[in-house]
Amino acid sequence: MRSIGETARASGLGVSALRFYDRAGVLVPVRVDPVSGYRWYGEEQLAEARVLARLRRAGMPLADIRLVLAAWSGTDTALARTLLAAHLRRLEAGLSDARAEFSALRALLDQRENPMSPRDTAPVSLSVPAPALAAALDAVRFAVGTDPELPMLGGVLFDVDGDGVHTVATDRYRMAVSRTAATGHAGPRVQAVVPAPLADAMRALLGGEGPVRLELDGDRVRLEAGDRQVAGQCLDHDFPDYRRLVHLPAGRRVLVDTSVLREALETGPVHEQEGSAADLSVLEVTDDDTVTVREEAGAGQDVIAVNRAFLLQALTAAAHDRLVLESTSPTAPLAIRRPDDEHTFSLLMPVRLDD
Repeated sequence: MRSIGETARASGLGVSALRFYDRAGVLVPVRVDPVSGYRWYGEEQLAEARVLARLRRAGMPLADIRLVLAAWSGTDTALARTLLAAHLRRLEAGLSDARAEFSALRALLDQRENPMSPRDTAPVSLSVPAPALAAALDAVRFAVGTDPELPMLGGVLFDVDGDGVHTVATDRYRMAVSRTAATGHAGPRVQAVVPAPLADAMRALLGGEGPVRLELDGDRVRLEAGDRQVAGQCLDHDFPDYRRLVHLPAGRRVLVDTSVLREALETGPVHEQEGSAADLSVLEVTDDDTVTVREEAGAGQDVIAVNRAFLLQALTAAAHDRLVLESTSPTAPLAIRRPDDEHTFSLLMPVRLDD
């Protein structure tokens, strides 16, 4: 017999997925240890597990998966073939519908195109405290995207509005925002997306205590710190309107000790999710407002699963010994906030658990 871990590795199904399919009665192990509850699978079940993994990747509904597996080992495969063909037709119809919807959405975007880009505004020159701008870049740099298909997310947004500069970064799965007070600009709002390498070069100049000069001129940005400067081209893309994404309904707030939470994440249990290479941490807020890392996924209003590495990076970027975690539900973003700075925070998208 094969252990659940061996079966998972050989089949392409995660351990958590095998447990789920056992509880659902789809792929029941040959033997379950009555003391430890450990599952053991027969050699012949490996083929079924591999079929199950393929059906899962194809998005087949659980009810149909049951019937396909039930018919798979028999001599009459007509039912299995019929179910496969029916699911393929559904996928093709869904793809056709999706293409039509995306075509309509692209047409709407074409209609909304504004020929006057923020980059066409007059040059802007600001004075910004070097330590504050350094802290702002440190607070958001971890969330910069690296997907070549989404180049507009491959940099840090500098959003100049009134007497401050918001720095923002997102890779879709997390977003980080910070604000720095600035002087010298009283005109309209101006935005520029600074590519990550240039943002890093700017950060390297921010070692002093005095003010620095930040200039935005069309599609170029320049930072002057004393007798040193760095300049370069901005990304020729518009950043998504982050302000629409950060206004969330008020949720339950819990003050945590950052070092304690970090240790719990680094040493605590992780949850394996089929189809995801990331380790997940399942957090629960208990009645006494303590955040614990759960062994099992479970369910509940105060339980949320997140990418463990992303949360650890957010804790580091926040750079504070105590932080506020806030969430409204298991499907809403988890906010990581500084208790003394409402303008600096990050959001992590939760991960929907299979079981």
